[in-house]
Amino acid sequence: MVPTAPYGSWPSPIDAALAAAHEGRADDAAFVGDDLWWTEPRSAEGGRRTLVRRGPDGEARQVLPEPWNVRSRVMEYGGRPWDGVERGADGPLVVFAHFTDQRLYAYEPDGTAAPRPLTPLSPVGEGLRWVDPRIDLDRDEVWCVLEEFTGEAPTDVRRVVVAVPLDGSAAEQRSVVRELSDGRHHFVTGPRLSPDGSRAAWIGWDHPRMPWDGSELIVAEVGADGDLRRTRTVAGGPEESIAQADWAADGRLLFASDRSGWWNLYRAEPAEGPALALCPREEEFAGPLWQAGRRWFQPLDNGLIAVVHGAGTTTLGILDPESGELVDAAGPWTQWASTLAAHGSRVVGVAVSPRTSAELVELDTATGRARVIGCAHTDAVDPAYYPEPLVRTYPGPGGREIHAHVYPPHNPDRTAPADELPPYVVWAHGGPTGCVSLALDLETAYFTSRGIGVVKVDYGGSTGYGRAYRNRLREQWGIVDVEDCAAVARALAEDGTADPRRLAIRGGSAGGWTTAASLAGTDVYACGTILYPVLDLTSWLDVTHDFESRYLDSLIGPYTEVPDRYRDRSPAQHTDRITAPFLLLQGLDDAICPPVQCEQFLEKLTGRGIPHAYLSFAGEGHGFRRADTVIRALEAELSLYTQVFAIDRDDIPLLELTK
Repeated sequence: MVPTAPYGSWPSPIDAALAAAHEGRADDAAFVGDDLWWTEPRSAEGGRRTLVRRGPDGEARQVLPEPWNVRSRVMEYGGRPWDGVERGADGPLVVFAHFTDQRLYAYEPDGTAAPRPLTPLSPVGEGLRWVDPRIDLDRDEVWCVLEEFTGEAPTDVRRVVVAVPLDGSAAEQRSVVRELSDGRHHFVTGPRLSPDGSRAAWIGWDHPRMPWDGSELIVAEVGADGDLRRTRTVAGGPEESIAQADWAADGRLLFASDRSGWWNLYRAEPAEGPALALCPREEEFAGPLWQAGRRWFQPLDNGLIAVVHGAGTTTLGILDPESGELVDAAGPWTQWASTLAAHGSRVVGVAVSPRTSAELVELDTATGRARVIGCAHTDAVDPAYYPEPLVRTYPGPGGREIHAHVYPPHNPDRTAPADELPPYVVWAHGGPTGCVSLALDLETAYFTSRGIGVVKVDYGGSTGYGRAYRNRLREQWGIVDVEDCAAVARALAEDGTADPRRLAIRGGSAGGWTTAASLAGTDVYACGTILYPVLDLTSWLDVTHDFESRYLDSLIGPYTEVPDRYRDRSPAQHTDRITAPFLLLQGLDDAICPPVQCEQFLEKLTGRGIPHAYLSFAGEGHGFRRADTVIRALEAELSLYTQVFAIDRDDIPLLELTK
């Protein structure tokens, strides 16, 4: 007979160290010759990302040891940080951005020499940054995006498409780097060359738009000297978002646009003319362009197109652009990342499911067989301890639908008293232009296996449900997100799923904003966990990075027109309304939501008598990557809930709450 114990007190084999070890996932997959390469996190090595190579024998080998860290800081969120080509008898050549100094390096992994710099050294990596490289052996260059800071303000920055010599001549001399684009856009992605090398395509956009609000697809002719000529805009605009562009094997242009209200796939002829929708559906075939170089579709040599598509959840499919027929890969995976790679009949992506962490999955388009070929999930504990998610839709204010994933408490070794309802934590995702994944997450299991339920809310503004759903948050940030999270929490309490007296909310970045705004604006929650948040809108404009410095124009409204709205929405301006205990977690190297926001917020709470704790972490930026940080943060969060929800357990460090 299974023992009975109160919710939250259950013993669990999923400890914080185990959850921290599974932080991050494989990304940036690509073929170099016949070998598959990708980046992979190393949480135990300071959170760096290494480069991994899978050869013909099927064994994955680390290519770059410590201290090399394959990660770009362009727009702070980075993007595709490496590229590689096979050179026959000379072996592969790899070019990558090193996080520490943000220089581009060239590396011959089959040789004995260390990586050699291709670009100049700049102070603390802040003067010059590079992302989305593409090696062009014909010209002996790397085409990529250069982000160049021109002043001391975060917005004093320019971005251009450039060509970096592979011979290393630019390592000491910035002037050797050839600038290719004309600077017509403040933000650009890396160029994609047509199969014959005669044309290049890239995406650009400008403040105050974010790329998911409106962007443009640019095409230019490539001259014999490698310069770009006759640059023109072929798609996009203020209310049309282009998320990705590439070339089919026959030289026709492919791109993902949300002109229909959904990111669908289109094809344009080399000459000017109307674009053809290849598979018009009320589904997303792309997503928000937070990082340069994301790939939701991949053209194949035989004319077919591998696509990641879906509404809410996603799958991998093979699209015939001539007939519009779409055939999906079979398998248990419920979410595919925007990192597709292809070689011959092989298509590889990163996929997850409610029972598996991120895996590299290969689909053989010739046979239809899908199999895991890298980062294979292994159960570190009995999967009986994993939560069983429920996909739900709840009614919100005005009758709008709210999508959510519910993770009830689950532990095979314990059951709760019949008369007790479980505590629940509402998870508000970041972005806010983002979404939650239907995936195994050991941080979630850390709580559910102990008897604390989790519900992850795709509040209005989330991606995956079309442009209209995203636009619900226009000028409504701090209202719609707060209302939707509260509506889901109340629904769980009203239907007898959750204890209405033991509801919490937590979130990071924009989710941290929603958490703080919820504590200041509702009486639904008994406590909250706020991670690296936005807390005061007006001051945030002065300290955040360039990429998001005008994000609030759409989320709140232009500051010059509605300054009072910035003050009225900010949790930092309403600390007198906060009565619930909270935990505040912050990285000290965060350039997106700097720690000064937290410090000023806490100053306003001085003497209020609200139990709280503030933990800051040196060496952490926006999002925690180090194993020791993740462990400390998770245990502190659990300690907050045990204290507020009156849960008896002594197997975690006590979080000291001050008043």
